[in-house]
Amino acid sequence: MSNPTYNNVHIQFKLNGFQLNREDLCRVAYSFIKEGEDFEKPVGDFLLDWFDSKDYIEMQTSGTTGVPKTITVSKQAMVNSAIATGDFFDLHPGDKALHCLPVKYVAGKMMLVRAMILGLDLEFVAPSSHPLTNDENGYNFVAMVPLQAQNSITELKKVKKLIVGGAKINSALEKSLKKLKTEVYETFGMTETITHIAAKLVGEKAFTVLPNVTISYDDRNCLVIHAPRISDEIIYTNDIVELVNENQFVFLGRMDNVINSGGIKLIPEQIEEKLTHLIHHRYFISSKVDKELGEKVVLVIESEKYDLIDTIFDGLDKYEKPKEIIFVSKFKETTFGKVIRNESF
Repeated sequence: MSNPTYNNVHIQFKLNGFQLNREDLCRVAYSFIKEGEDFEKPVGDFLLDWFDSKDYIEMQTSGTTGVPKTITVSKQAMVNSAIATGDFFDLHPGDKALHCLPVKYVAGKMMLVRAMILGLDLEFVAPSSHPLTNDENGYNFVAMVPLQAQNSITELKKVKKLIVGGAKINSALEKSLKKLKTEVYETFGMTETITHIAAKLVGEKAFTVLPNVTISYDDRNCLVIHAPRISDEIIYTNDIVELVNENQFVFLGRMDNVINSGGIKLIPEQIEEKLTHLIHHRYFISSKVDKELGEKVVLVIESEKYDLIDTIFDGLDKYEKPKEIIFVSKFKETTFGKVIRNESF
């Protein structure tokens, strides 16, 4: 299909086994809205928005790093993003794909767009934490959030290529995923970049950008994204990175999370990396206001209180060592399982 546009549906596109064109999809959309289950209604709404006369879609950001807001995204930019994903992951018309994400957010919308534009054979199921349970089908391509991947470890042999996004893959999950024959990629992106603009195989350190994307960094060492086919504007992020080249980068942490303790700037994600395999519950590094230091480092663990071994912080620098350990019963999370640090303790 040459030069696909948002007005077109690939001739090989299928939804739950049925070959559907634009008119068919509009009928399906009305049916979903009027008679569908709760998870189908947002799909109906999105399809009608996609095929209306406007050349844009309104989307809500996830609110992980601030107040959720509504942004306007070009439909053609979404098509371009879908094509870049198809090229990067070597997807072909007729490939079987599973859609198991909520369509309320950009990741769920984009799975539909990829299928319609690339001609995928899409199976659409209710979003759940166990999307592959009791499913005998095999898939060429599936997108999940980390919780879904974690709960699907024993079933992932049915999947050839899996992309995991929405939240960082923790070290325990990465270890499990590396043992699989499935090609598993961690993705990097945000609503403003219309899902991922980069990906890496689990176990690799550096992310590689998708086609027609280049990167640089600003004076804060934060990632700057140049993606003219996706955004008319240069995208400035709060993601601290180390640039390998103009196509690859290593994610170090979020500027929003940086701790200034006694004049020393600390990146929590780098401290967390040093504690990998030493703490067997979910945890993160954060800070509290301190009279002497300005901010003091604290370790927050999702668990009932217990005693940590004395040597656990031996691998940390003097300033990195937590001055307080906080135990909480449950972290606050986004829909995609990303921990909202400042609301969790």
